[in-house]
Amino acid sequence: MEDKIVSKGIPMHARMIHSPSGKRSPIPYGKKGQYILSVDRANLNKELLSAAETYPSAKMNFEHKLIDWNLESGSMTFLRKDGSTKVTTCDLTVGCDGAFSAVRKRFMRQSRFNYSQTYIPHGYMELTIPPKHGDFAMEPNFLHIWPRNTFMMIALPNLDMTFTCTLFMPFEDFEKITTGDEVLEFFQRYFPDSIPLFGGEALKQDYFRLPAQAMVSVKCSPYHIGTTCVLMGDAAHAVVPFYGQGMNAGFEDCIVFDELLDQYNCDFSICLPEFTRLRVPDDHAIADLAMYNYIEMRAHVNSKWFLFRKHLDMILHYMMPNTIIPLYTMVTFTRTRYHEIVKRWQWQNKVINRGLFLCGVSLVVGSTYLLIKHPPCTPSIQLDRLWNWALSLK
Repeated sequence: MEDKIVSKGIPMHARMIHSPSGKRSPIPYGKKGQYILSVDRANLNKELLSAAETYPSAKMNFEHKLIDWNLESGSMTFLRKDGSTKVTTCDLTVGCDGAFSAVRKRFMRQSRFNYSQTYIPHGYMELTIPPKHGDFAMEPNFLHIWPRNTFMMIALPNLDMTFTCTLFMPFEDFEKITTGDEVLEFFQRYFPDSIPLFGGEALKQDYFRLPAQAMVSVKCSPYHIGTTCVLMGDAAHAVVPFYGQGMNAGFEDCIVFDELLDQYNCDFSICLPEFTRLRVPDDHAIADLAMYNYIEMRAHVNSKWFLFRKHLDMILHYMMPNTIIPLYTMVTFTRTRYHEIVKRWQWQNKVINRGLFLCGVSLVVGSTYLLIKHPPCTPSIQLDRLWNWALSLK
């Protein structure tokens, strides 16, 4: 299905950073030819369901709400739209019913089941930039970001030439804006270049269309009960959206489980515990990385040090492609396990920072020799300045 899905997506080769002054600066995601894809979620769901329907062994049941599941018998009770119920029994239940999973609630009655959920103090609001003169109002092959340290706005292109903009901000900041004039004042102060793209009146209406929505991160373990049930996707590991890996992690659950079924000849007594063993550390790791990436997107991209490190990482990756791999490249463009990525990223940072520190020390020693030989001022003062600079690199 890859060609069909990709053909209906829009490739984005870089982040486009919008400064408060309106200046735009691209930050590539990876090497030439590497990009992320903006895909219409509704179309993706439709294509997946249509593909599933082609299998004679697959039966689709819509408007069935799971209200009870019996661990011992494997029976499930569903509520239909007309108020009637339907009971069905199966050998294996795969719970993929989202962040507020009804299947996972049954897991929570079991002893030794670990569960946590965290609501971040920021909410999100979706806005729309319409087409301009029948075309995209901005460059379409970028993820546009307006980073403002404690909050940010992003824009993703759609096939109908609109952009879906998402404003991420602390709830208390959303609550301070109560009138249309305050909306325009806020955007004029922080996102002035976006107002002509939205249109002032349209922006005021769009902003109050829906209230800010919450974002939750879910971690749990194990992902299975006996040989009768397993959790996948958001039901097992809902993550905040800032790495764009929530859906990908769910798809990877399917890939890993499918590989285990082949490896162990569909023996659920082996496949399910092994699935938990493999996926829990990875899914917990991507949940943490998603939290980190929000800070990077809204604040770090404004830092000259961050931009320097980005360029340095890419140069080192070009020179030593198997030794130094940028974090984003590992997460997005490889199937390296998420928890292994975190370990490697921490090791790389230690190595690179130590190298920069040693470069700084070498510079201090060399400069000290020159300063003593040709002192423009007191050598000890200059040495202190250079030493402090070298320490700051560490």
